[in-house]
Amino acid sequence: MIDAIIYVVEEKFNNERIDKVLSAIRPELTRSFIQKILQQGDVKVNGIAVAKSYKVKTGDKVFASSVTPREIEAVPQDIPLDIRYEDNCLLVVNKPKGMVVHPAAGNFDNTLVNALLFHCKGSLSGINGVLRPGIVHRIDKNTSGLLIVAKNDISHLALSQQISSHSFKREYQAVVYGHFKDQKGTVTAPIGRNPNNRLQMCVTDKNSKNAVTHYEVIDEYKGFTHLKLTLETGRTHQIRVHMKYIGHPVAGDDVYGPSPVIKELGGQCLHASLIGFDHPVTKEYIQLESELPEYFIKFLNKIK
Repeated sequence: MIDAIIYVVEEKFNNERIDKVLSAIRPELTRSFIQKILQQGDVKVNGIAVAKSYKVKTGDKVFASSVTPREIEAVPQDIPLDIRYEDNCLLVVNKPKGMVVHPAAGNFDNTLVNALLFHCKGSLSGINGVLRPGIVHRIDKNTSGLLIVAKNDISHLALSQQISSHSFKREYQAVVYGHFKDQKGTVTAPIGRNPNNRLQMCVTDKNSKNAVTHYEVIDEYKGFTHLKLTLETGRTHQIRVHMKYIGHPVAGDDVYGPSPVIKELGGQCLHASLIGFDHPVTKEYIQLESELPEYFIKFLNKIK
């Protein structure tokens, strides 16, 4: 819940979008929170609820009472899933490139969660709320590969604990720019939100969390290197940010990579190829692998 917002627009914000103004005057609020309360009609300008694109004028009176954003429930949709493992406690999905994991502003349909709700008939953990049921960890829209989903809260907590204690194994494969002097290495650098762009993460000492990524060269090509990467921590955009930080951004990355972007990749050439974990009930160690997808192989063949 937030304290009421009562604000008269200053001249410096004249003709600015209301969502940007709210971010500026209440920097402690996340962008997603601001979007939710605007979408719910909880923000009024001169007594009228406005959309996030509304442009304020000097002297406008902005008001929002103490509110908690209401979560919009995701709707089950019959979308095919590539399931690599499933039992009564969990399932592991091989997510295709381009699929969003959970509903968010602009993407409320055709997400992995929509598909899971249909497949599991509502039998998913509720720890992450109605928009992220069962989601223990996530991978970016344009990252392909393995993702684990919990069917109940006990399994969710047990799997989350393994991730926190770094006993949950996660390996990725990526194609990055440039060549490496050493065949193996580790990037240890804290990651936080980019103060100049709220949509991006960056290596920073301010409001950040420790992040560790191990890498190993699989093969080299003209101008590119094929890497195996192992996550010790799981920060937002971790591999993409760390690779940019050491001067080897992921090929096709339209956020952290160089311009012009390799458009044929449709986003970063990054694949979650392996996960290993102790089953939350049987305690049996389970390890699953996912073969490289077609887009990845096609790009490797092109740069050989």
